[in-house]
Amino acid sequence: MKFADIGLSDELLRAVTEAGYDEPTPIQAGAIPSVLMMRDMIGIAQTGTGKTASFVLPMIDILAHGRARALMPRSLILEPTRELAAQVAENFEKYGKYHKLSMALLIGGVQMGDQVKALEKGVDVLIATPGRLMDLFERGKILLTGCNLLVIDEADRMLDMGFIPDIENICTKLPANRQTLLFSATMPPPIKKLADKFLSNPKTIEVARPASTNENITQFLVKTSERGKRETLRGLLEEEDIGTAIIFCNRKTTVRELAKSLQRHRYHAGEIHGDMDQSSRIAELERFKKGDINILVASDVAARGLDVKGVSHVFNFDAPWHPDDYVHRIGRTGRAGAKGRAFTLVSPSDDEAIDNIQKLTGTKIDVLARADKGEKPGETSDNAGDADERPARGKRGARSGKGKAEGGDRPRKVDAAKDKPARRDDRRKAAPRRERDDLDGPDDGWNGPVPDFLSVGFNG
Repeated sequence: MKFADIGLSDELLRAVTEAGYDEPTPIQAGAIPSVLMMRDMIGIAQTGTGKTASFVLPMIDILAHGRARALMPRSLILEPTRELAAQVAENFEKYGKYHKLSMALLIGGVQMGDQVKALEKGVDVLIATPGRLMDLFERGKILLTGCNLLVIDEADRMLDMGFIPDIENICTKLPANRQTLLFSATMPPPIKKLADKFLSNPKTIEVARPASTNENITQFLVKTSERGKRETLRGLLEEEDIGTAIIFCNRKTTVRELAKSLQRHRYHAGEIHGDMDQSSRIAELERFKKGDINILVASDVAARGLDVKGVSHVFNFDAPWHPDDYVHRIGRTGRAGAKGRAFTLVSPSDDEAIDNIQKLTGTKIDVLARADKGEKPGETSDNAGDADERPARGKRGARSGKGKAEGGDRPRKVDAAKDKPARRDDRRKAAPRRERDDLDGPDDGWNGPVPDFLSVGFNG
């Protein structure tokens, strides 16, 4: 099947062709005709399947006829995070360049005044995170009575982040007679309840079993000790043919420390996590996309929706606490038909988490057979800090210093006082807590430049 066979306009087909696409993915082939027929729809698809275009493309053609009015957007797309919202906006810019549609992006970290000005001009497409949308609504800066098309994207992530009450509240303020599209990688009971309440006789398009992993991704478990993780990771980075890689950690503090460790070892690494302000996060993502850095250390704020072409590898420095997060993390590679490789570093304490992941995905993950480069008797890893005397690494991880035979990595003395067994109280693990992207609000303080698409229509 070709894009020309599913009912899109000539202008839209031209933009799709110029973007380098000819055949729709399964979710696009199933969803686009139903959306064009104005049906409510539930789309269940794993990450990296082209889900965004499956609603962006038909929306552009639907909205091509009609006129926007001040403060009354004609359509609304809800996204859980700023990064996802910005990526959807980029898709509208790319595919809608031959349509004269206006768009506004409502996210935290951008001055509210600029967003209000965009709304006052009238917009055809409003892309928003729930927090900023509700803030502007309560201030009387936006009316939703003219919104006839609603998209709830990444619904399971909305659930994880506690946004479902906000979604329900927003739905009650929209016209009852509207078209609603709901997309989710998984369909837990609360999402099913939400769909039953707010969608009318929806068509369900499911292109993969919920929580299944991409067949293009080769997955491995790598056994190591908790103290030897950094050295094991560096060994993998040396052994693998790394193009670009994302390394996921469970805690924001681990992200910061690991990124600094890799930089000390001469890797071109950056970081992104929820404690960074929006301008810093955007800047770091741009560095990664442009190739200024080829390794991005990230928390789960980047696990869903981050679409960077050519990510060859994903590494789970920490086994994720929640099995759903595993599916979304490794889904950053193996996108658009490309092959990818995913490695999860596991210590003995991770057995339960790995069992839960394998039960959810229905797959047995192979254990990578490799020489153990972790701790040896009489050595300590640099998991708590890195020695400056370690051999320097050239660009992309190549060694530029002396080899091991000439005095490379050398054992360091063990500090007996520091290596005593921890007290029982110290060994207790903190309760796992999912990181939220809770920077979505009016007071984030980013006063950087406002993207052009906030208030400017598409250039025809």
